[in-house]
Amino acid sequence: MGGTAAGGCAEGAPARAAAAAAPSLTHVDGSGRAAMVDVGGKDSTAREARASCRVLLGPEAFALVQSNSIKKGDVLTVAQLAGVMGAKHTALLIPLCHSLLLSKSLGPPALLRPMMYYEIGEFCVDVSLQLDPPSHAVRICSMARTVGQTGVEMEALTAAAVAALTVYDMCKAVAKDACITDLRLDFKSGGKSGTYAREAPP
Repeated sequence: MGGTAAGGCAEGAPARAAAAAAPSLTHVDGSGRAAMVDVGGKDSTAREARASCRVLLGPEAFALVQSNSIKKGDVLTVAQLAGVMGAKHTALLIPLCHSLLLSKSLGPPALLRPMMYYEIGEFCVDVSLQLDPPSHAVRICSMARTVGQTGVEMEALTAAAVAALTVYDMCKAVAKDACITDLRLDFKSGGKSGTYAREAPP
């Protein structure tokens, strides 16, 4: 019996070590309750995140957007503005998301200058919308950058999501069945977890 108990302890130790090393949710405390992450001890680093999604409009609504004939106005331009505004207000929309510090200019990224570009202090965001005729869809790409103690993944995702919702709002009179799909993080850099890049589809 003593041998069995000793064996159980020996087997249990690696299991406990593996459990301790396993990834865990950062916004949950020891009691399983939602909690804001303390970033006070983190170093400020350059951080960037990119996200994307699509709005499937269907032939009729797509043709109206393409010809700028939607009654509410210029869908692509209004949605760009909405995406920028959404990114700026992410901390108000996502309960455990930190507000970003604003203090220093980064300058616009060269690859994204054709996009709608917003910068204030250390935080900047870009949003672009492109028509996809074969799919009768609008593809939305967003990018957020900052220098700080927390990442900007949620700002990039919120920018893309709010831009997509704006496209839907402006087109719903002719396309209530429009579908927002494939909202995802495509890239992030900076911070303790380093760089992540989503693999391109085959």
